[in-house]
Amino acid sequence: MTIEEILAGESKNVEYKENLPEKSIKYMKSVVAFANGTGGKIIFGIADKTREVIGFDNEDVFKKMDAIANAVSDSCEPVIIPDITLQTIDGKTVIVVEISEGRQRPYYIKALGRDCGVYVRVAGTTRLADEYMIKELLFEGSNRYYDQTLCPGLNITDEDIEALCKAMKEQAVKNAHNEEQKASIKDVGRQQLRSWGVLIERDGKDYPSNAFAILTGNGGLHVTTQCGVFKGTTKAVFVDRREYTGPLWEQIDEAFQFVLRNIHLGATIVGIYRQDIYEIPPDAIRELIINAMVHRSYLDHGTIQVAVYDNRLEITSPGKLPMGQTMERMKEGYSKIRNEALAHAFAYMNLIEHWGSGIPRIIDRIKSAGLREPEFIGGEVDLRINIYRGQIDTNSAMINANNIENGVNGVENGADSTRNGTNGVEVPLNKEHAQVEKLLQIIEKKPFATQAYYAEKIGVSKRTISRMFASLQEKGVLVQNGTKRKANWIIQKPL
Repeated sequence: MTIEEILAGESKNVEYKENLPEKSIKYMKSVVAFANGTGGKIIFGIADKTREVIGFDNEDVFKKMDAIANAVSDSCEPVIIPDITLQTIDGKTVIVVEISEGRQRPYYIKALGRDCGVYVRVAGTTRLADEYMIKELLFEGSNRYYDQTLCPGLNITDEDIEALCKAMKEQAVKNAHNEEQKASIKDVGRQQLRSWGVLIERDGKDYPSNAFAILTGNGGLHVTTQCGVFKGTTKAVFVDRREYTGPLWEQIDEAFQFVLRNIHLGATIVGIYRQDIYEIPPDAIRELIINAMVHRSYLDHGTIQVAVYDNRLEITSPGKLPMGQTMERMKEGYSKIRNEALAHAFAYMNLIEHWGSGIPRIIDRIKSAGLREPEFIGGEVDLRINIYRGQIDTNSAMINANNIENGVNGVENGADSTRNGTNGVEVPLNKEHAQVEKLLQIIEKKPFATQAYYAEKIGVSKRTISRMFASLQEKGVLVQNGTKRKANWIIQKPL
């Protein structure tokens, strides 16, 4: 370490000790915590509060180094081998003890046992690990994946397996980027699910893994996504809240649509066509939600939280960063898979593409939209990503009322506001309104199609399309002729 780094102050990975404590447990907790995390350094001979360099006499500094090495060797399980060096600062000698990131997790203090002796670093402090964190460390240390382990108490039938395979193929087709990719999609079957770890075969019978339960929304793991809109920049005042359950792909879609309904949508006129422009790129929003779903810790009983504030979109994913991952490496495109079965399933469903490329691509899209670079916070207990909202360029957002089709003038819908004027209108259009317009255009061309067809064309879930139809019927915009099985939709009046 350089002198500047040593004197920079305590942090997540640096701790000061003025002297060598008589009881080694006073610093052994930090030794264990560093080994369970991304590593760190304890510097003996510097006052932690004042950063004053105290140093040690040359006569006994080597005795102290030996004492530290023996204490670490005798006190920790599995064995931790520290790198102990001397450094001179202003003519005074300090001892630098470097602890590397450990691979045989969890590390703990022998005298306290594994149940009470596992420590982790959180926000620059050393804390006793809770039960979930110990389990997380156990999986990391044994190079296993929680989502590929047997899900206790969940019984499945052949029909359940076939339903999952069918639903996954439907998602793969829906998320395909072009006809060529769509045509290349193959059926997914039991053998594929076994190879991914979604199914576990024992004595010729298939059992569900945690991934099966997580993907389908069954099995009592209580996987939910919480979404909220808040007034101001804190959680003090709720404007709206939703909690989504069910299959992961539905939660992704519902959370994505929730955000789009609650951020501003402007528009620009290109020739004779209107082009909608969100203040945050939709692709980046959706990819962040997908990233949270596939990389979160499902051992942690917390939920993914998607929060819209006046100044930002905040997405929080439960669980510390996996072993070997750091904020810096993540931004550079390094991928560390926490849920291998889910990652394979998401890749098949075209929800993720090249592993590791997501975060750099999101950062580029956000910056290209003229917004500040996303903010990454935490990583020790959970990971929070903030995208700060920006105003759409007023020159492109200003739309003359004469250019707005279907009488948008006077629209007031959901959380978005519409400001009307006599000569023109500045319209942060609501996403749901734009989707309804598109739905009516499709109905006009194909009034006999199914709701599933309309949902696929618009890119929303069946649940969302059902709500849209119910709302339009209630307002008298749509009238249904025929039967439910063979409906003929008639547009009764303009939106």
